[in-house]
Amino acid sequence: MAGGGAAPPPKQEELQPHQVKDQLPSVSYCITSPPPWPEAVILGFQHYIVMLGTSVIIPSALVPQMGGGNEEKARVIQTLLFVAGINTLCQSFFGTRLPAVMGGSYTIVAPTISIILAGRYSNEADPHEKFLRTMRGTQGALIIASTIQIILGFSGLWRNVVRFLSPLSAVPLISLAGFGLYELGFPGVAKCVEIGLPEIILLLVFSQYLPHVIHVAKPVFDRFAVIFTIAIVWLYAYILTASGAYKNARPKTQMHCRVDRSGIISGAPWIRVPFPFQWGAPTFDAGESFAMMMASFVALVESTGTFIAVSRYASATMIPPSVLGRGIGWQGIGTLIGAFFGTANGTAVSVENAGLLALTHVGSRRVVQISAGFMIFFSILGKFGAIFASIPLPIFAALYCIFFAYIVSKLSMPLFAGACGLSFLQFCNLNSFRTKFIVGFSFFMGLSVPQYFNEYTSVAGYGPVHTGARWFNDMINVPFASKPFVAGLIAYFLDNTIQRRDNGVRRDRGYHWWDKFRSFKTDTRSEEFYSLPFNLNKFFPSV
Repeated sequence: MAGGGAAPPPKQEELQPHQVKDQLPSVSYCITSPPPWPEAVILGFQHYIVMLGTSVIIPSALVPQMGGGNEEKARVIQTLLFVAGINTLCQSFFGTRLPAVMGGSYTIVAPTISIILAGRYSNEADPHEKFLRTMRGTQGALIIASTIQIILGFSGLWRNVVRFLSPLSAVPLISLAGFGLYELGFPGVAKCVEIGLPEIILLLVFSQYLPHVIHVAKPVFDRFAVIFTIAIVWLYAYILTASGAYKNARPKTQMHCRVDRSGIISGAPWIRVPFPFQWGAPTFDAGESFAMMMASFVALVESTGTFIAVSRYASATMIPPSVLGRGIGWQGIGTLIGAFFGTANGTAVSVENAGLLALTHVGSRRVVQISAGFMIFFSILGKFGAIFASIPLPIFAALYCIFFAYIVSKLSMPLFAGACGLSFLQFCNLNSFRTKFIVGFSFFMGLSVPQYFNEYTSVAGYGPVHTGARWFNDMINVPFASKPFVAGLIAYFLDNTIQRRDNGVRRDRGYHWWDKFRSFKTDTRSEEFYSLPFNLNKFFPSV
């Protein structure tokens, strides 16, 4: 062009980091916005199906060692489901008010096995009588153990501990609450790989690929992927069983692959309402109670991380410490209720159901309350509930591969990458060497220390701490075998002791981002998400 120079090159778009979000976007239904009733019922049933895995795995591992048969195993599963339904309703109405499913706890299994192996039960010749005596001993230990959660929660002590939690120290705790359960994933799938692997593949296809290939008015494939895939693989497993594919297989293979080998359907009654002290009056032993109290404390720490993850996936703000303490107190009441009814297990937030919130993008409180109704309903109608409980366990292990990963990080949508656990690093300065050290060291030790304790136990048959007092051994071995507990403890200690008073460090650890959530009344959204129903905040105010 005459008289003019060459046009300047187009200005390159300046790269900007992703914006920090207090609440997780792209959630279809948040904690206070329920989906339509038909959709809510189906989603609630889906949560019920997912929590069946833990409810079946724990009794299936414990009851035979206690001396019980298929009938006792079916009754314990029914009781665990019944209590889980009650505890989930209590937590959603009076506890944290989050859409958290309260199920069994794997942490409680180790001290329960110690009770089973106690000398005073080993001489019992009658298996049924041994089962009853062992169950009563477990009930007594759990009754005492529940008090530590109740006291720490309702007294405000745990609230004061959580006030010092920053996004930086929360990352290892939350991440390893899911990642630390990796041994329940593919190792369980591999027990019947021809059933477990198709479940993983189909769940990936339905939840991650089909929604972007087949466009429909409402999200169907990703939201109901669990029901679709379980139905397909369960039918496939039934065809394999009916065709005689496992006729000459090893007994262990038949147990994991066949749909008719769990013994739950034959052992379940048609109709039965679980009731307190159905196994008899609890018995108490001081040493076993101390060991169970330590396991209860570890379960409390693990649930703290999962509660924070649930609040994120429900698109709520960071849960205030006073509300978290209230939830821990109700978790203790849930453990106490389970001890009264005789579940042989404690209560903890279900990690797999937290992952399901992420998969479906539905964090509605009503959906989880409906799932609690399914738990109670099918626990009373024993035969019908046993049909669903007889789903082969490798299918549940396949679900865990997806759901536990969601607690570590969530990468389900092409335009958005949020995270639970790792996502809280968005509040931290990742260019700080202090941040890098605390995250890296706590992650490494959170995996390495429990690995040592678990490997030692699998080889020697007992933990590294091995004295004549079994209860003392459990008090040391159980917490250090928990990955989220070790990682969370190390991160919490380092984050609150290394250069804590430096103002720059305060920003590096992301502590300032949670300032407005450390008190219930500082942020108006806390009232919307966490206030008690029926105007109960007047009588039980949160601080």
